[in-house]
Amino acid sequence: MNSIAVVIPNYNGLIYLKDCLEALRQQTNKDFTTIIVDNNSSDGSLEFIREHYDEVEIIALAENTGFCGAVNRGIEATSTPYVILLNNDTVVEAEFVAELYQAMEREKEAFSGQAKMLQLHQPTLIDAAGNYYNALGWAFAKGKDKSKDLYNEECQIFASCAGAAIYRRTVLDEIGLFDEKHFAYLEDIDIGYRARIRGYNNIYIPRAVVFHVGSGTTGSQYNQFKIRYSSRNNIYLIYKNMPTLQIIINFPFLLMGFILKWLFFMRKGMGKEYLAGIKNGISLSCQGEKEKFKWKNLKNYIKIQVELFVNIFRRLK
Repeated sequence: MNSIAVVIPNYNGLIYLKDCLEALRQQTNKDFTTIIVDNNSSDGSLEFIREHYDEVEIIALAENTGFCGAVNRGIEATSTPYVILLNNDTVVEAEFVAELYQAMEREKEAFSGQAKMLQLHQPTLIDAAGNYYNALGWAFAKGKDKSKDLYNEECQIFASCAGAAIYRRTVLDEIGLFDEKHFAYLEDIDIGYRARIRGYNNIYIPRAVVFHVGSGTTGSQYNQFKIRYSSRNNIYLIYKNMPTLQIIINFPFLLMGFILKWLFFMRKGMGKEYLAGIKNGISLSCQGEKEKFKWKNLKNYIKIQVELFVNIFRRLK
């Protein structure tokens, strides 16, 4: 049995699949299976895979379940100790799988590990060197648009970007899979947050390198879909993972952060979409389940809260 399953969600990503799958064929570590979970594509993706990549397992869904639904179906179809999630609009270096696996074998308390993501069309620039979240309610990628020569040390991060990350099966069994109420956006912050509450770490693995197109499925950096779902899911993320006292402590910072974001999107002509997302997030929170506070996790909540404050300065820096 393989030690690793590489799960790739796909929705009309035919133009990216050849480069993505060819790079996986070149891996030095061959101890993995590749699974494409297709969200009812209409661009010939499945026909292309069946014709050219018979080693790839296919899970064809009858409808678009979003990122969360797709990767969950992929994870559920495997029993490997590790699962790598990989966006379809990526090209990985030959040591990608090997470096992720070796790092997780070294760091036994790590739930997840994120690769160093570079921009495919500007490969001298970083796309993400770890995901972070702060008390303003802002999620951000460390190192975005900075030189690829930076951030070469393995370190702990707040959460891993699920576009190129490895996850430990035993922890997934403990904390649950990706929350499908998110559909897309911030689901990786949420699952990393849940792991942190229970005392696990998330790490950045710079020797695992991947080139990423970015917004390959949903379009440009700022669009109506992304803004609405991001703001919606941010409200839900806060409600779900923060105990009531922590929400009260962070409320002045969160309010400031949301106002600043709204003003930012107002200047881009998308202020209404941002507010609509917040409204939807409040409704979603009323339907979703909240993480139950347990006293045994108090020290983890305190550690997270300190990071939320520190990450304000990390973001502004």
